[in-house]
Amino acid sequence: MPEDTTDPESNNKAFVPLENNPEVMSQLIHQLGLPPTLAFTDVYSIDEPDLLAFVPRPSHALLLVFPVSRTYETARVTEDEPLPAYTGSGATEPVMWFRQTIRNACGLIGLLHAVANGEPRRQILPGSDLDHLLREAEALDPLARADLLYESKALESAHADAAKLGDTQAPQAEDNVDLHFVAFVKGGDGRLWELDGRRKGPLERGVLNEDEDALSEKALQLGVRRFLDVEAQGGNPDLRFSLVSLGPSFE
Repeated sequence: MPEDTTDPESNNKAFVPLENNPEVMSQLIHQLGLPPTLAFTDVYSIDEPDLLAFVPRPSHALLLVFPVSRTYETARVTEDEPLPAYTGSGATEPVMWFRQTIRNACGLIGLLHAVANGEPRRQILPGSDLDHLLREAEALDPLARADLLYESKALESAHADAAKLGDTQAPQAEDNVDLHFVAFVKGGDGRLWELDGRRKGPLERGVLNEDEDALSEKALQLGVRRFLDVEAQGGNPDLRFSLVSLGPSFE
């Protein structure tokens, strides 16, 4: 397998992995500072209109969860190898991206990518932990931004509370977990971004029209379906995945 230098250090602190459960994820973002009018919802199909119709729209972001495979690792490193390390910061940054330095925190990083960009960012409650965190993070380069997340007590506390929830027994923080989260986000610039803390930076996947959200046919082709096609073309026989959408709450 190609050499990889983007994973968190083995002696870095670790979080208990989040269950891929929309109730757990919604609880976490609400505790941090997103209003209850936004929440995560399961997406049971990306091909059947009748099932897609159950998902509240517009969808601002998708979180794709999948088992890490050799195919994925090879494709990830191959695409990243010629790219420069991302150094963006500031209010003119097209999208806010977080490097992952906390082990087993890919779910948390995915959630942050979903809420730190586009319409959810505009709806964050003023004065909340999330508001303070993102305001401070905005001016920082990716390394300093990662350190900010690493040292955030508010983030660690909210994550610990969420990790206790869910329908299955959570693994231990030190366990090796083979599931990974990737966010597909419609940014404020109208572009679809693939955001993953294990990559070299944010990946622009294409431009969406104003009336196209993260679950639109074009966004799915540029994002989730493209991702799964790369896996299939690489020979991965195990295309298990689950998907949740961040959009209007059912309540």
